[in-house]
Amino acid sequence: MTTRTALTTCPLCEATCGLELTITDDRITGVRGDRLDGFSGGFLCPKGASLGALDADPDRLTTPMVKRDGGHVAVSWAEAFEVVQRRLSAIIAEHGRDAVALYLGNPMVHSLAGGLYAGGLRRALGSRNVFTASTVDQMPKHVSSGLMYGGIYTIPVPDIDRTDFLLLLGADPYTSNGSLWTAPDMPKRLKALRARGGAFVVVDPRRSRTAAAADQHVPITPGTDVFLLLAMVHELFAAGLVDLGDLAPHVNGVARVRALVEPFTPEAVAGKCGVDAATIRDLTRRFATAPKAAVYGRIGTTTVDFGTVASWLVDVLNALTGNLDRPGGSMFPLPAHLAKGRGSGQGFTTGRWHSRVRGLPEVASEFPAVTLADEIETPGDGQVRALVTVAGNPALSLPNSTRLEAALSTVDFMVSVDPYLNETTRHADVVLPPPPPSRRPHYDIAFLGFAVRNVAKFSPPVIPLDEGAVPEADILLRLTAILGGADPDADLDALADAQLDAALAKLVEHPKSPLHGRDVGELRSRLVGDTREQRLLDLKLRTGHYGDWFGLKPDGLSMAVLLANPHGVDLGPLEPRLPEVLRTPSGRVELCPDPIAADLPRVLEALAERPDDLLLVGRRHLRSNNSWMHNVPSLVKGKELCTLLVNTADAARFGLEHGGVAQVSSRVGKIEAVVEVTDDIAGGVVSLPHGWGHDRPGTRMAVATAHPGVNVNLLTDDLRIDPLSGTAVLNGVRVHVSPAAKQ
Repeated sequence: MTTRTALTTCPLCEATCGLELTITDDRITGVRGDRLDGFSGGFLCPKGASLGALDADPDRLTTPMVKRDGGHVAVSWAEAFEVVQRRLSAIIAEHGRDAVALYLGNPMVHSLAGGLYAGGLRRALGSRNVFTASTVDQMPKHVSSGLMYGGIYTIPVPDIDRTDFLLLLGADPYTSNGSLWTAPDMPKRLKALRARGGAFVVVDPRRSRTAAAADQHVPITPGTDVFLLLAMVHELFAAGLVDLGDLAPHVNGVARVRALVEPFTPEAVAGKCGVDAATIRDLTRRFATAPKAAVYGRIGTTTVDFGTVASWLVDVLNALTGNLDRPGGSMFPLPAHLAKGRGSGQGFTTGRWHSRVRGLPEVASEFPAVTLADEIETPGDGQVRALVTVAGNPALSLPNSTRLEAALSTVDFMVSVDPYLNETTRHADVVLPPPPPSRRPHYDIAFLGFAVRNVAKFSPPVIPLDEGAVPEADILLRLTAILGGADPDADLDALADAQLDAALAKLVEHPKSPLHGRDVGELRSRLVGDTREQRLLDLKLRTGHYGDWFGLKPDGLSMAVLLANPHGVDLGPLEPRLPEVLRTPSGRVELCPDPIAADLPRVLEALAERPDDLLLVGRRHLRSNNSWMHNVPSLVKGKELCTLLVNTADAARFGLEHGGVAQVSSRVGKIEAVVEVTDDIAGGVVSLPHGWGHDRPGTRMAVATAHPGVNVNLLTDDLRIDPLSGTAVLNGVRVHVSPAAKQ
């Protein structure tokens, strides 16, 4: 028996915490926080502590599976890829590329291979039928940022370590560890904010862990944050609190914003959102008069009817008070793998094409995930007959799951890249399992773009690949080759080298590039790394803002530098980036984009609505992340996590008892759930966590099956979306609740 210590980065949420692993005979036997990690400082949550159990999960697939006679059997990699090539090629040849749909799930952004190669997979497929988890999550923030700043990833984050006042809406970072906001040990950072004399306020219909720790908790009616934010902007103008400061030369549209918010006085919105006018005015003044302040809105502000408008208003508040792009406000990170911009660009548009059945507009080169079932069910040219899923579980994560599950069972062919036979992949004809986290390299392509400090860290695999296993990058590259028309045994080295050469060629051919005139082959030979991912990442690092440009900047960043610094490299605090970060044609922040202005009449019309139904919201747990961590015993033990939270008064009104069972119904379905009576949720609101419902036949997840919970998306409605982003309405769902019939 041999025991050693290894360092890695936790891949299980967006916090990017450093971990110190104890490894015994190629098995993780201990996990602790890496105290020398300059970003996370030793922080460890229950998810990170479970990495060893997740890594060695006996239900995790280790070989490809092919469906035969109604069941899945293990086959060789060669046979699996041959089946994929034969079946997909036949469907494309007969029905065209739009007959194949692609669904990319949330874990893709936790994967280096996903960050580097998913784009190539999409391009090789060449289908308009692309769907991702973004439209059941954060797409409104991408759209509002694209319209305001010109780029969908140009998303400012609260500079939490330097701010004096933080307003959080629809977010519970004590539990989620942050989202579109990479800040390890959020509890410590929020406590430090208060210790230096600052304050933070949480707006949420539920008294979450974060709300309980806040200076003030403001309960709100689900889905109405947009009205609160509009009233706050109105109050800024009415009270003379608008002061853009140094931001003023870089902003268009202030006067137009003032005109648009005119109807939304604090008195006008108070009854709608459940926050009285005095509280709205006080909150606005506290925010506007703080020396440094930031607003942050997350899932409770995005997966709602007006998600894009609410996301836009978050940045409008920051901008109108001069808190956008300044220390202590909301700032734009600069990750190591990217270069600075030119300060202008083509901007961002949506609706370049529309979905075949419902005519929904394309957003960021994908369709709303809610229409996937439409495209599968509806006959005609372009009908989806095959589906490729990568790290996704749409059978649980998309609205009206009953309908989607039925649709998945009808596709002619389905291939899934996934380590489990879960609620979605049980329908797949071929399942291609990637290696566990310990056997993959790690660098956070996505999350470092939302980090509260510019840092960089690379973690090589801590355990060698098992014999016969295929790296995740190779799985994605081989699928890319097959979709591009190559044989299933195509030379992946040649494919990866061609990708590197194409990227290098652009650099050596550009007359203003520091590498102009250099030899492509010579530069490629100098890239460092044992894997394809490492060499491609080395190229991005070396030609990013902090890069060494192949020796031209001797102190610059490269893969070699990151390998020599396993605890990470600190690149400094966030710095102002306007106007360089902009990609708008005007080279200015567009504070009042036309598509958002055009949606304000819809918001105004909704102001008068007063639904009598109970409103359903989701919630997160510290020991859970969507649907993919419920097969770990330590994360599902103890108190039942999948319960229906009901306010005490509502429980009495509807005859519900703590520990009893309630029936919950909506337009699309009904479920039964265990009741948890609490005063931590506002009256008129009930809550179920998402990601549960592990009771489907044909899965192989023993622990999850023993703790199935109920699928909240049996209640959410696939016809309700935010039209600007195509994002599903998962919060503020109208439901009826009653005691379940006794058996």
